[in-house]
Amino acid sequence: EFEPIHKRWIIERTFSWFDNDRRLCRNYELLMESSENMVKLSAIKLLLNKI
Repeated sequence: EFEPIHKRWIIERTFSWFDNDRRLCRNYELLMESSENMVKLSAIKLLLNKI
């Protein structure tokens, strides 16, 4: 019987939340460091919205 892995759904849900951010839905950044910072800022924004 097929049972989905629970961690996978958490990751896919998080990626779908990140896709709602305009800067993350396309590859606008030239440097990898700035891309990482945009992901961090998006995660902070998501967490602050949950408060």
